[in-house]
Amino acid sequence: MPDRLSPLELMTKLVSFPTVSSSTNLPLVGWVEEYLSGHGITSHRYADPDEPKAALFAHVGPLEEGAVVLSGHTDVVPVEGQDWSTDPFKVVEKNGRYYGRGTCDMKGFDALAIWALVEAQYAGVTRPLQLALSFDEEIGCVGAPPMIRAMQPVLPKGSAVIVGEPSEMQVVTGHKGSIGFEIHARGFEVHSSMPDKGVSAIMSAAKVIDWTNTVNDTNRAAEPTDLAAVFDPPYTTAHVGVVRGGTAHNITAKDCFFLLDIRIVPGESAGMWGDRVRDRLREVEAGMKAVVPQTGFDIIHEHTVPPLVPEEAKEAETLARMITGDNGTHVVSYGTEAGQFQEAGYSAAICGPGNIAQAHQPDEYISRAQFEAGHAFMKSLLRRLQT
Repeated sequence: MPDRLSPLELMTKLVSFPTVSSSTNLPLVGWVEEYLSGHGITSHRYADPDEPKAALFAHVGPLEEGAVVLSGHTDVVPVEGQDWSTDPFKVVEKNGRYYGRGTCDMKGFDALAIWALVEAQYAGVTRPLQLALSFDEEIGCVGAPPMIRAMQPVLPKGSAVIVGEPSEMQVVTGHKGSIGFEIHARGFEVHSSMPDKGVSAIMSAAKVIDWTNTVNDTNRAAEPTDLAAVFDPPYTTAHVGVVRGGTAHNITAKDCFFLLDIRIVPGESAGMWGDRVRDRLREVEAGMKAVVPQTGFDIIHEHTVPPLVPEEAKEAETLARMITGDNGTHVVSYGTEAGQFQEAGYSAAICGPGNIAQAHQPDEYISRAQFEAGHAFMKSLLRRLQT
């Protein structure tokens, strides 16, 4: 039987796996699976059919519905191009902080959740506890929906999901939805001295990219609705985070690829914003085709993330508030898998250690105080599950 690792030892192990979304997470999943098995816990995988990736979920306690589900993701964002002062895949403690990629977002919470599951196995609980670790959250929350579908015929359905995204242990009950696109602009190459004979994919894409500035300016200037007013910023935002394309400075670009993301306030729909994006693509494409008919735009990939909407039943919210003592109203502008659990019929709330401002940054960290607060949360949760 393996040792029962501490939360810090578990986080250190998890961070050591470089599970950037573009890479496999199977070594991490395999290690967690083996660790849980060593403590008598059976875990289950959902294997992605297209990529070497998997989700992992497990259940401890009575085989009945009503479990508390601790939900986290295993993937992290890239470190390339960031100026790290420590090894990003090694936890380094200094000045009251634990540095490392994913310590904040969100392997710190994953470690605490794994610790709690093992402790629940040994303590014995009258209310079950479940663990759900997804993949590909960082590229659009695409790994959680198939995991949730795979969980339901295998595990008794949980009734309260705590998604441990960094919220400084505040109980978050609402977040924006989103819709994202990977778009390919197809141009026609000619020498840049006669641009009217060709179509630049980059310059055509730029017209769509600049449209996002117009969207933001217009939305910023409008009076926010009551539903939107609680968010920061209190309006739907559009953003392009990656652009690549072109061959040389004197050739009109044949290809340009860009990622467009829209964060949507409640009361507005992903479908409406998807239609607006497509309308803008068609407008720009008409001008491209007038020069060279075979040019245009392709949407390579599209994903949507539902918002997290404050609930009337509030089981997850009530549980998290009872443990933390937090009675404030908190919403966030980033998306999470909480809305996807909610969409599947679970009560869901966000409550996790760390500050989102540290997520995705060079020298990402979680403070020791926040990590210990997360540990205290798990200890209190375990006591409640035993009564």
